[in-house]
Amino acid sequence: MLPGAWITKACATLPVVLLVSVVQIRTPAHQYTPPPAPEQPLPYSHKDHLKLGLGCATCHTMPEPGDAATIPPTGKCMECHAHVETDSLAIQQLAAAHEKGEPIEWQRVYRVPSFVFFSHKQHVIDAVMPCETCHGAVREMEITQKVKDTSMPACMACHEERGAPNTCDTCHDPR
Repeated sequence: MLPGAWITKACATLPVVLLVSVVQIRTPAHQYTPPPAPEQPLPYSHKDHLKLGLGCATCHTMPEPGDAATIPPTGKCMECHAHVETDSLAIQQLAAAHEKGEPIEWQRVYRVPSFVFFSHKQHVIDAVMPCETCHGAVREMEITQKVKDTSMPACMACHEERGAPNTCDTCHDPR
């Protein structure tokens, strides 16, 4: 490609990309069909654990700066399971992994693209939104699966409903 030709191509393409993006964003939300739950290495029921009175942040901490909620290490699980349900095969597998210092390779249920900035702290702490807003009724799930649409149009609609900033640089790095 000739020097500077990419600029011409980019300038010609940008209006089309912006038009498609605006049309996609402003199109009424479609009916969301959740994907199947990912297969996990060990069975885990949020329903069973949360009915004990545990909160989301008990296991899913948000270390500073609070952008990400963590998946708990085996040590967190073993705080209880060193003495609870130790005869369960799954708990025995968990304990064996913990003793070897091996993490459980949980399959992520929710993921935003790498070009999107998302802060759990801004949503959960600052905006005082319960986890269920984005993650659905995890409290009722035997098997955790994605039930809420986290596409750009869905997030923008949520921001619009709540009067939250909705400019491109709210979630995307403008550089």
